[in-house]
Amino acid sequence: MGNTREIVIKNTHRGLRYEDGRLTAVLEAGRYELPAARRGWGRSGPVVEVTLVDMRERELTLKGQEILTADKVALRVSILTHFKVVDPVAAIERVDSYTDRVYSDVQLAARRSLASMTLEEILTNRNRLSEDILRDVQGAAAGYGVEILRADVKDLVFPGNLQEVMNRVLTAQRLAEAQLVDARTKAEKDVLEARARAEADQVAAAAQRESVRLSAEAAAAAHRIRTDAEVAALHRLAEAAALYAEHPALLRLRELDTMSALGTNAEARLYIGFDKHTTPDR
Repeated sequence: MGNTREIVIKNTHRGLRYEDGRLTAVLEAGRYELPAARRGWGRSGPVVEVTLVDMRERELTLKGQEILTADKVALRVSILTHFKVVDPVAAIERVDSYTDRVYSDVQLAARRSLASMTLEEILTNRNRLSEDILRDVQGAAAGYGVEILRADVKDLVFPGNLQEVMNRVLTAQRLAEAQLVDARTKAEKDVLEARARAEADQVAAAAQRESVRLSAEAAAAAHRIRTDAEVAALHRLAEAAALYAEHPALLRLRELDTMSALGTNAEARLYIGFDKHTTPDR
């Protein structure tokens, strides 16, 4: 027991086992027995060391980085980065300090991205800046065993006078957007009202045409009825005339009926033989 020592590696870490400075194993979570530390020059056996590597996701913030844009405007930017070690051997052996390397890689990526964008592009498409930084730094970090999960622009600080100008510009933009919304709303309302009026006019015109058609049909039907009645009356008169011509007694009977009816009317006047003229003798 005196020649060994125990170490415990948590699930959140990995251990790199070195013997006399050479990497011999990557230790997962668990308890391990290692040779006791050698003391003095007379003892035999290798020198065994274990370097712990934290595998958890971590956060790194770059604060107040002053960077020039493509149009030479100085900005101060803060960037929030989330990363984790995925290859403990590369993270320990390929760089001196992977956290310092992540910091410098994110800083350089931010400078390259901001230097390629104008102030207007940064303001109108802030997500592009974060996406550019993340894409740039992911490739570099993968080379030393680190995965960059996020690289978000947290703050953008402008020079004092520029900040005032930007505030006025943003205010003007919001006012213009509000006016545009009002104009669109009014235009849509006018279009709806015009459409409603046009539809109402179409309905009224259709109703008027239907009324005219129905009136014309009613007049034509009335005319046909009158014509049919007149034709029927004429047919009856013709039939009566034919009967009177064939049976003169019927005509005489009709005359007597008529005279009898007139006799009951005190106001009636009968003129008999008034169309005969006598010529005096000469």
